[in-house]
This record gives sequence, C-alpha cells and structure tokens, in this order.
Amino acid sequence: MDVLDRQMLQWSSRLRDDLSILAPESNRLASTIAREVGSLSSEAKQRVEDASVVPIEDRVEELRAFQAWMDIVRASTPPPPVVRAQVIVQNYICFVYLGEACFTVLRKELPTGSATRKCCKFLTDNPVRAFRNAVAHSNWHYLPDFSGLEFWAKKGAEADESLSRFTVLQQDLSFWQYLARCTAYASYLSL
Repeated sequence: MDVLDRQMLQWSSRLRDDLSILAPESNRLASTIAREVGSLSSEAKQRVEDASVVPIEDRVEELRAFQAWMDIVRASTPPPPVVRAQVIVQNYICFVYLGEACFTVLRKELPTGSATRKCCKFLTDNPVRAFRNAVAHSNWHYLPDFSGLEFWAKKGAEADESLSRFTVLQQDLSFWQYLARCTAYASYLSL
C-alpha cells in the first residue's frame, strides 16, 4: 500500500477538506482503507464478494491491466486520439465499472465515520454520481479549452426529472480518479 499511500499524499488536504478524513488517515489513505476493509467480518466480506457476478480476482486483474495501459500512455508522447481514448477508458473504469461493483457495495458494509465509507460515499454521491451517469449515458464533452469536462445528468432519481448541466475541471477530475483507483485497489486487495 506504500505506493498508493504516496500517490494519494498529494491529495491529503482534499481528503481533509472534502471528505473530512483527518490525519493520519488522510496521509496514508490506502493503508487505512486496507486496514478497514481487512477488518470487516467474514460475513461482510462474503456479502461484498457475492454482490459481484465477476470474481474479485478478475476485477483486480482488470485494474492491473488498466494501470499497465495508463503507464504505457504516460511513458510516451501520445497523439490526441490516444489521449482521448485514455480519458474515456479512465472515466469508465473509475466511475462506471467500479461504481456499482465496488463503492456502492462497500458503502453498505463499512461503519459510519470510517475513512473507506467516506470515500465510497463521496464516489457514489453527486457530483461524482452525476458524472458517472453522464459517462454511462454519453452525456459529456470537453470544455472548449480542454481544461475539464461539461456533462449533463439528473440530480436525483426521478424518472421525469430533466438533466442538469455540470462542469468538472481537470484538477477535480484527477482527484476523483485517484480516489476511485486507490479505494478500489486497497479494498479489493484486502478482501
């Protein structure tokens, strides 16, 4: 978890400000998540595993393949079409693929006030929830200056509700993506 802890350290102030995760947990988020998920009862761990028709080991393998691809792209000077493909894949993995399979399920099993539950709540509530829905329903595009994304989603769950417009700047989107990957990796590796 040391690598993930170091990657998330750059976001420790956001963890404190946006999620109310205080130090030392905000400085060692992956280790905290691993400890909290690892300490769940065997019944709770089984419910998390049973909630997925895809075995947890396969999900971890997909995350590893995704990370390898991200590393390949970062090590090169990718042309714009590759960068755009990276954005699409990254958003799908972080928010659609992991949203239902990981964050929603874990949120139900973790105690109120735990750092992991706070992460899962953040990743399943608006505006991240709205972004997840916009990605899943193809309701997004780049801002004109490529500084972030504009997207449309319902704020609630009512069928007749109209779509609302949102924007997310790249800095915020990066935080959401790092948080999603850290939460998923640390959780899955601890089950």
